[in-house]
Amino acid sequence: MRTEWLGPYTLRWGEGVFPLGGDALALGEFSTVKPGWRVCDLGTGSGVLLLLLAGRGSGLDLTGIELDPLSAQTARENLAANRLSGEIVTGDLRTAPLSPGSFDLVISNPPYFPVGSGKSGGQARSEECCSLEELCAAAGRLVKNGGRFALCHRPERLADVICALRAHGLEPKRMRLVSHSPEHSPSLLLLETIKQGRPGLTIEIDKNR
Repeated sequence: MRTEWLGPYTLRWGEGVFPLGGDALALGEFSTVKPGWRVCDLGTGSGVLLLLLAGRGSGLDLTGIELDPLSAQTARENLAANRLSGEIVTGDLRTAPLSPGSFDLVISNPPYFPVGSGKSGGQARSEECCSLEELCAAAGRLVKNGGRFALCHRPERLADVICALRAHGLEPKRMRLVSHSPEHSPSLLLLETIKQGRPGLTIEIDKNR
C-alpha cells in the first residue's frame, strides 16, 4: 500500500489502482474551484482529484465515477479516511445515473491515447473503454450552463481535444502548457472550459514543472 500526503489529506492506494502522477497534481492545482461547489470527477481512480480540490475549496459536494470496482472502493476509502463526505459511483461514466446539468465543476484526468495509436499502456492509458468524444459528451451532459469542465491531456492532441469539447457545448477559456524545463517542449496540456461560454481563450505557459 502506497501513501502520499496531499496538503491536509492522505491518499492511499494499492496494487492494481492507477498511481498518483504529476498530471493529476497539476490539474488539481490548475482547475478553478469555489466553496460549496458540486464537483464530479470522471474516471476518479483513487479519488486523488477529489482530495486535491477539497483541499482548495471548503464544503464541496464530491462525486466520482469509476469503472473499475477496486479503484472505486479505494476512492471511497480515501474519502472516508479523510473524513470527507461524497459519493463514488461504480460504473461507466458514459451512462452513469446522474442528473444532467447538476454540477458546477466536472474534472477528468482521462486516458490519452486512441486505440490503435501504438502508444497504448493498457486500459488506464488508452481509450479502450471511453473515447475523448464520449468523455466530452459526458462532461457536457453533467455540467450546468455556465459551469466548468477541466481536463489534462497531451499537447499533440490539442486539435482533437478542442473539437470534441466544442461539439458538446464546452468552450475553452483557459489553457496552460506545462514542460519540465525551458529546454523541453510542453509535455502536458491543461484546459478549462465553460458550458455555453463565449469564445475567448487565455493561454498560460508554465516552464517550472
